[in-house]
Amino acid sequence: MAKKNRVTISDIAKRVNMTNITVSRALSKPEKVKPDTLKKILAVAEELNYVPNAFAQSLKQQTSHIIGIVTASIDNPFYGEMIKAISRKAKENNFSIMLFDTDGQADLEDRAIQTLLSYDVAGIILSPISDDDSYAPGYIKRLNASHVPTVLVDRTFKDSPFSQVVLDNFRSGQILGEYIVRSQSDNIMVLSGPEASNISKERYRGFAEVFRNTSSDTVIQCCFGDYTFEPAYQLTLDHLQSGNKPDAIVGFNQLMTLGALKALNDLGLDDAGILIAGIDKLPYADIFHVNIPTVRHDAKEVGHRAFSLLCDRMISDKKEPECIVVNGLFDDGVHHTITD
Repeated sequence: MAKKNRVTISDIAKRVNMTNITVSRALSKPEKVKPDTLKKILAVAEELNYVPNAFAQSLKQQTSHIIGIVTASIDNPFYGEMIKAISRKAKENNFSIMLFDTDGQADLEDRAIQTLLSYDVAGIILSPISDDDSYAPGYIKRLNASHVPTVLVDRTFKDSPFSQVVLDNFRSGQILGEYIVRSQSDNIMVLSGPEASNISKERYRGFAEVFRNTSSDTVIQCCFGDYTFEPAYQLTLDHLQSGNKPDAIVGFNQLMTLGALKALNDLGLDDAGILIAGIDKLPYADIFHVNIPTVRHDAKEVGHRAFSLLCDRMISDKKEPECIVVNGLFDDGVHHTITD
């Protein structure tokens, strides 16, 4: 099937028998065109299904109204809610978003950044595929040299030159640990992300510190995987099928907690008395009367803070990088969120 040619200003100009300049002015600055002329041009533009070339317009105006969002996985409910919050703020401020899901692949992340730079976007909000200290993709130098305002969310780079919005992962791990101590569980399975991830390290460090400060003989087995559903499901399945039956299973994000719940369900252990808890609230769990205690992070707040930081950078790129930390709050899954 042949590709349909894009309707241009020249096509409209030929139909209305006017110059390209007049048509362009009518479409970009209608107040400067006579009403009758404007009406005629707009009617033909609608008839031909004319769509403005935003990229060409941004080059002419030396500005862009596009914000790029790059995330490692839109499957993660936390990121989905955060992206929605950013998108709504963008609309309120007359920006459009260009979204890239890199699916955890470095080459797709590099391509996404290169594409956004080629479009000369107004700014970029980026959640990298890894926060491992050794992860230093080549695009960091290109991004920094481009002076395109950039804000990192959740995951960051070591010695990052960019502003960032992050979670207090250590404290979130502590809050989760404090709840497990209160539950008097002695045998705990922890589903963590990658072992080299700083988020994993900080969440586990906070979690484990609580037990070191008690006289408990609690056994903690930390299983490193990924912040996705399938590895957590398989880790839990293997652990339970090997004869180990923990008193509690904790997931370091929603997808891992959901993976554990599915493993228990598949093995018929839903009512086996194993406590399930985690970090980040499970979406819509209350509809199915599934009450899972969690440490909840407000994804909307993260999105709003990231957009606000980006706007600050767009106004003045001479500002020093800033770091905003968003705290987690304990939610018992039944009542309202419980503050410290």
